[in-house]
Amino acid sequence: MKQSFVNVSPDSPFPIQNLPYGVFSYATRSAHIGVAIGEYVLDLSLLQQKGLLASDYFQAGRLNPFIKAGAAEWRRVRQVLQELLDHANPRLRDDRALRDEALIPRDKVCMHLPVEIGDYTDFYSSKEHASNVGSMFRDPSNPLLPNWLHVPIAYHGRASSVVVSGTDIRRPCGQTKHESKTLPSFGPCRLMDFELEVGCIIGKENKLGEPIPIEQAHEYIFGMVLVNDWSARDIQTWEYVPLGPFLAKNFATSISPWIVTMDALNEFRVPGPQQDPEPLPYLRGAGNWSFNIELEVGLKTPTMVEPAPIVQGNFRSMYWNVCQQLTHHTSNGCNVRIGDLFASGTISGADPHSYGSLLELTWRGTKPIKLPSGEERTFLRDGDSISISGFGRGDGYTIGFGEVVGTVLPAVIDERLIVER
Repeated sequence: MKQSFVNVSPDSPFPIQNLPYGVFSYATRSAHIGVAIGEYVLDLSLLQQKGLLASDYFQAGRLNPFIKAGAAEWRRVRQVLQELLDHANPRLRDDRALRDEALIPRDKVCMHLPVEIGDYTDFYSSKEHASNVGSMFRDPSNPLLPNWLHVPIAYHGRASSVVVSGTDIRRPCGQTKHESKTLPSFGPCRLMDFELEVGCIIGKENKLGEPIPIEQAHEYIFGMVLVNDWSARDIQTWEYVPLGPFLAKNFATSISPWIVTMDALNEFRVPGPQQDPEPLPYLRGAGNWSFNIELEVGLKTPTMVEPAPIVQGNFRSMYWNVCQQLTHHTSNGCNVRIGDLFASGTISGADPHSYGSLLELTWRGTKPIKLPSGEERTFLRDGDSISISGFGRGDGYTIGFGEVVGTVLPAVIDERLIVER
């Protein structure tokens, strides 16, 4: 098993087998590219300046130029970094001055959005989640709409409001309509929610009009991040018919700062759920492109010191896998671009503890969650924080994403615009 000269604890999400990419700034150093190793960030810009990395894109404030270089370059750089960090390689290990300058404690840096995201698509690929929502809002005996088992359903989100972990989330205002009322109201969202998701970062472009075949889809994915697609459930209930989510979703989506590459995740590939009925031919033959990635969600109120775990799920439960999502997305000739974000949709399993949203965990607010502090929650209150983490367990090490964290702030209210009915 590969080992680094950097001290990495067995439960660290960032061993030498991982090396996820991110963009950070530190002291007087402006935003540029690094990889996580143990409790440190390895400064790739500095290694480039010192001649240890023969590449010219690590000074950039986003990963897009590096991603554009292609899969052969991603693997070359990964190999060079693993060799430099290897416990038996003296090049960086024994150069104390360079080592101390290049390895920066992660708790001392400021993380930034890792890629420039041109487009963002959010899927709806968990059968359990779709069934739960259908049971709540439509027909419990027939919760899935007729197309769901045939089509990887999705909607186009707002790339401009995708933010990096640690960014506070302002409670949105919008139109809502209570079931007992005739007319809608306007004001702060009352049913603020999170959604547990995993996202893919596109690493290769197709031309407009040229679909991506299912057998090639994996070649277009650079890596994965954790996603919290914040949701205003009362706004969503009123607006989603007939065209789906709009203001209930586009106010904020949080992603983790580290992109875990597909090379690091490859060993966690597993078969997905049995698909019945069999998909149409263009969606068949993707192979084992589900991932055994354990997922956790914690909720912390302003009175709590540590977040309380409220969800334990797994990415492998998704009905439609990442290759099927990408192939379907481009099957009409739609082009994707480097840095685009595809999110999985809410990840829920069969066990209620694995439900990936408060909407499901509290069953539309009828079953409050009891927290260790003695408090209860149906939906999020101002000051509440949500933290999402994910990891795969290898042979003697853990491949992780770190966390995506966000805290809900009070709405910005213009009293002149508030209408209550």
